[in-house]
Amino acid sequence: MRRERVTGPMSRWQTWRWVLEDVVMNEPGFGTEPRVLVADAQQERWLFPGFTVGLYRDDAEGYYLNASTDQPCWFVMWRMEEAATLADEPIARPEVVTLSYYHAGRLLDAQETVELIPAPPQISHWLREFVDANYVIEKKKRRRPVSFESLQDRFGNPVSVTTTKKFGGGGGEG
Repeated sequence: MRRERVTGPMSRWQTWRWVLEDVVMNEPGFGTEPRVLVADAQQERWLFPGFTVGLYRDDAEGYYLNASTDQPCWFVMWRMEEAATLADEPIARPEVVTLSYYHAGRLLDAQETVELIPAPPQISHWLREFVDANYVIEKKKRRRPVSFESLQDRFGNPVSVTTTKKFGGGGGEG
């Protein structure tokens, strides 16, 4: 994650903003705890190691939607800390890293902050291999127009519709 200084007229209201910098493959040298990598007057760059991204068959369509784009992406959901834990002020912390378009969409629907960044070629290749092995495009079934379906009552019995009056007279005979 990168904390960068805001310049221009907007800096009157907000002096810093957080943005997703990158998603990188985990290495043993990263350790297990978040830490600041760079800190100067214009920016701070933080490393948050230890995220695991798994691919699940029940979300294969979500991966397909990502893999079938020109540039598959990482989706990262992050939240601001409520109280400072690692720095003098609260920082942005990644919570979820996914390759599923549907998972990211559900997070956005829940009003979470989700940013995306292009996935590197080896991840895009891995994603496409998974999709090729696990995703089967469902054929669209033709839905019969509602106007041609038979009517049923609340018990599932067929209902007949007529334009003639069965009860109550009203035929004009007196």
